[in-house]
Amino acid sequence: MGGGLAAQRCAESLRLRGYDQPVRIACGEAYLPYDRPPLSKELLAADAREEIASFRPESWYAEKSIEVLLSRWAEALDAPTHRVSFDGGESVDYDTLVIATGARPRTLPIFDGYANVSTLRTLDDAHRLRGLLAGHARLVVIGAGFIGLEVAAAARAAGAEVVVIELASLPLAGLLGPEIGGWLAELHTAAGVELILGEVVTAVSGAETVESLTLSDDRTISCDHVLVGVGVVPDVGWLESAGVPASGVATDELGRSELPDVLAAGDAAAFFDPFLDRHVVSGHWEAAARQGTIVAGTIVGAEPPPLPLSSFWSDQYGSRIQYLGHAELADSTVIEGSLADRDFAAEYSRDGELVAALVVGRPRAVGELRTRLSYMTERMSA
Repeated sequence: MGGGLAAQRCAESLRLRGYDQPVRIACGEAYLPYDRPPLSKELLAADAREEIASFRPESWYAEKSIEVLLSRWAEALDAPTHRVSFDGGESVDYDTLVIATGARPRTLPIFDGYANVSTLRTLDDAHRLRGLLAGHARLVVIGAGFIGLEVAAAARAAGAEVVVIELASLPLAGLLGPEIGGWLAELHTAAGVELILGEVVTAVSGAETVESLTLSDDRTISCDHVLVGVGVVPDVGWLESAGVPASGVATDELGRSELPDVLAAGDAAAFFDPFLDRHVVSGHWEAAARQGTIVAGTIVGAEPPPLPLSSFWSDQYGSRIQYLGHAELADSTVIEGSLADRDFAAEYSRDGELVAALVVGRPRAVGELRTRLSYMTERMSA
């Protein structure tokens, strides 16, 4: 259930492993499963193609005997009868269900009802935003997380005027620390982004559209469009009747939930992380791909894979930012290289042991750091 990366990888892996039972992918959108990272990056560029390619052409699904249902939004799960209902009144039965409905963007009540306020999660969202950027709209981004920063970078590359408003004193400093947070702030201000930190929106002016925002320091910011990028939440509201909490479908390391014959993967799943000793919703591309593959292995009874190392990446202003491990556990940070030259590696340690790394401009260092961090997964596997 779901038409994103986790569902796609699960279906692919099932067929690669010789699974010959019927496979059906139910997509909420009207498009075949497609990659989401380009939505906040290259798809917003002025010279972007009109469409991004699906993971696979339509003919591939036919060749693999995989049925794809488009524009099917899940509405309810009846676990005892093994049935999923869709919003149009249709329902389907299953023997094994994989919940991969992803996440939905958080919204802010202060912007409810305004026509020129949006989030970015779907292909349609990206098309709308690209059209606005092509017209050089003055864009205000609420939130300086990775999505907000990626959109800001893409918007500046498209020639738009960009303001980013963030409650924290530095972007992503809570996860990556003040030095990297400061580097991210300088990266964006040097590119012409007006970065407003430590403030929130307290009032909105305008009737049907937002014309200006008032901040907590009484500044007024005019705008043509507002993009809210304050994170996502698992899209599992349709599972409330089945007793699934809003925090996501809790699973073991193999994607199995407590519901009979129900597994989960991707942003809707809270996989158990043995290293952190708790259930975690990852929210990143790498985790969705990995979990979809793991769930397929669980379905066919394959040997469990080695425990993975958490990782993700972000592209901003021509630089790839690669992250490994769990920086939130660190008690010290050492940076080797030059922040100004976008050529460095930040190593995060706890009690002298490496627990995470962030690398910019040093692709060869990623493999070495991944090897050094492998002790975490080895320890959990022992």
